[in-house]
Amino acid sequence: MKLIIGLGNPGSEYTATRHNVGFWVADALQEVFGLPGFAKKCKGLVAKGRMVGMDVVVLKPQTFMNLSGESVQAAMAFYKVAAADMLVIHDELDLVVGRLKHKIGGSDAGHNGLKSITAALGTGEYPRLRIGIGRPEHKSQVSDYVLEPFGAADALLMRERVAWVAENMPKLVEDPHVALAKLEAVAKKA
Repeated sequence: MKLIIGLGNPGSEYTATRHNVGFWVADALQEVFGLPGFAKKCKGLVAKGRMVGMDVVVLKPQTFMNLSGESVQAAMAFYKVAAADMLVIHDELDLVVGRLKHKIGGSDAGHNGLKSITAALGTGEYPRLRIGIGRPEHKSQVSDYVLEPFGAADALLMRERVAWVAENMPKLVEDPHVALAKLEAVAKKA
């Protein structure tokens, strides 16, 4: 069983914001792989099914970003999933818009969703897929920036990246570095 967690904030006012790209991926996974609709469970919305021969649970925590760990911990306990078998998908200020990076562990880089998950699990050693949203001009603008929608060009690029991530999720779960290397090669040709 794999637990794929898309981070974001619940509520229609947050749907199009930079902070919600994890939710965008979760929604795309549900659609691309024909998973059952999201149901309330584990302080979140859960879609459970099969994705190319693997059992998956896709989770969208509904606790707001700062308390994401509550939902993640509940889902891990309910579905008996180890930290190594989950993938947290989140927005990343330190990457340019649309850039994707995979890593296991490391700091939370000030991301409140990751902070909450790390605190709830007692470890930061879990796989993450970081989706670049870029940085605002001034550090003081970060909280407003992540809660704003993308501009038109960046929104188009993000929709393309989210679709690519969803379609390639089985490869990203199995061997993320090979899958992302292929994306980088394609991006350089474009």
